[in-house]
Amino acid sequence: MKSRWIGLVVFLLFTGIFFSFAPRSVPDLGGSSAWGDDDDKLPFPKNATVTTLITTPRLIEGLTGDNHRNLYTAASGMPPCAVWQINIHNPSLTPVGFVVPAVGSCNLLGIALNEIGDVFVADGDAGTIYTLNPSVKNPQNADIFASGVPGANGIAFDKKGNLWASDGVTAQGRVWKITGPGANCSSTPAINCEEVFRVQPMANEVNLVNGVGGVGRDVRWLPQGTITVTPTSRIAAVNTTGCPTPPGPPCILGSTSLVANGLAFDKDGDQLFIADTARGAIWKATFDRDGHLKSKTGCDTTFTPNTLCLDNVFVAHPYLDGADGIALDRDGNIWVVPVERQAIVVATKHGKVIEVFRNPVNSPSGFGLRNAGDQSVGNNHILESPTSPFLIGKVFCTAQADYPLRDNSPRSTGEVLGGQPQDGPIPLAKISCMDQELKIPGLRLPIN
Repeated sequence: MKSRWIGLVVFLLFTGIFFSFAPRSVPDLGGSSAWGDDDDKLPFPKNATVTTLITTPRLIEGLTGDNHRNLYTAASGMPPCAVWQINIHNPSLTPVGFVVPAVGSCNLLGIALNEIGDVFVADGDAGTIYTLNPSVKNPQNADIFASGVPGANGIAFDKKGNLWASDGVTAQGRVWKITGPGANCSSTPAINCEEVFRVQPMANEVNLVNGVGGVGRDVRWLPQGTITVTPTSRIAAVNTTGCPTPPGPPCILGSTSLVANGLAFDKDGDQLFIADTARGAIWKATFDRDGHLKSKTGCDTTFTPNTLCLDNVFVAHPYLDGADGIALDRDGNIWVVPVERQAIVVATKHGKVIEVFRNPVNSPSGFGLRNAGDQSVGNNHILESPTSPFLIGKVFCTAQADYPLRDNSPRSTGEVLGGQPQDGPIPLAKISCMDQELKIPGLRLPIN
């Protein structure tokens, strides 16, 4: 009996010593972190404000940066179309190259830098991706890197140096991997290009007759067969009944169909995040070590077999409605600019969504709109259709295109006025940066 009591005492002593050295907190078993569900502990600016860094005499959309405190954006309009470098400490529009399409004007959207600092910029109208070696002293015209990329919009490099591109307003949800120069994604067979997957479109094509039909979201509001499907768009057809008055018929009662917009890889390069403007969502495509797609596809047979299943949606939230460009910080949090909401939003790596900034309601007499600033402060402290964020160190900046969308409509009351003549006295677009320093710096690009 005595020996049994001695054994029990030894066991209890050993147990007490063991737990005295054990961690005081519960280990992370794959759920949220310590700040995952506590807004007070989230490492993001509170009561954030923004200030215009620079305005531009032409429309801009994309934004990227280097490791020398320089931002880069590209001007749309009549050629030559400048690629500008802007130093965040001494901002000016410094041309470092030009895009000159063979025909027509430029519609320059996504922009990215590769590992050696070459600039790549997508022309959505031409379905072309250009490249140039930026030079302040001797800016040159860009070369064509890839063609046959319909609607080319968001672009991002993976860890192997491949360039990925989304199809933007064509609304088919295509995402291509471009493996080298001279690529053509539309030729048969494709050259240096592969359509890897599709984000599920908002409407399918199962009942098209002469390009009209489709089953999808817009059909909830319009008679069956009133989504017009073309190679470059999927929009609700003109309707003549049920129109609000004013303006009265004809009208379009549909909504945006853009499902594959901004792209960004995580730091390991095995996850690609895609902004879904129409759904207000972020999709996640996962790859194995050899770069092959692991994400499940083909769940809905009314779409192409390479269409991602809906369970690949990483997060969807009303704050993300109109999500356009995205950028990651070093902890894997996704910074998003919803173009229609005049806002800056973060989707954490755990899927929690936080609104960091939104334009205040106009003051003193804004009638509930968010398209102009408090005039005691000025219009240089508001967003005007933010399109593309970039985290340059601990500084958050975003391009703005001043589109006449939702919270930015009418667009005539802010600091810039899109739609005015290019290179004129009235600026058309701008870049703004957050006044508060980020706690978590941006992910260095390109990933490697």
